[in-house]
Amino acid sequence: MNLSIIGHHLDVTPAIREYIHSKTARVLRHFDHVIDIQVMLSIEPLKHRAEITLHVRGKDIHCEALADNLYAAIDLLVDKIDRKIIQHKDRTQNHHHIAAKRQLFEAV
Repeated sequence: MNLSIIGHHLDVTPAIREYIHSKTARVLRHFDHVIDIQVMLSIEPLKHRAEITLHVRGKDIHCEALADNLYAAIDLLVDKIDRKIIQHKDRTQNHHHIAAKRQLFEAV
């Protein structure tokens, strides 16, 4: 998995890089087929913006969050992407199980 962190109007310090790396590890616990993660951090007037794009097989998942400070924006962002990745995992797994059940009932 490749993790790229881009800062727009701010410098990405090693502390911020480590914080993002530890938070994105939570996403990888739920779904390990992540190919690439891109995180973009920016400062707007009075708000901090964090955006993330996960590249998984067959789909790109994108989220963004605004908060008063950078760490709160990262926390909100990871919560959102975690919910989306669990939703994606459920959709892909349930789709295969439904098809298998249909084939079982059609054979009988």
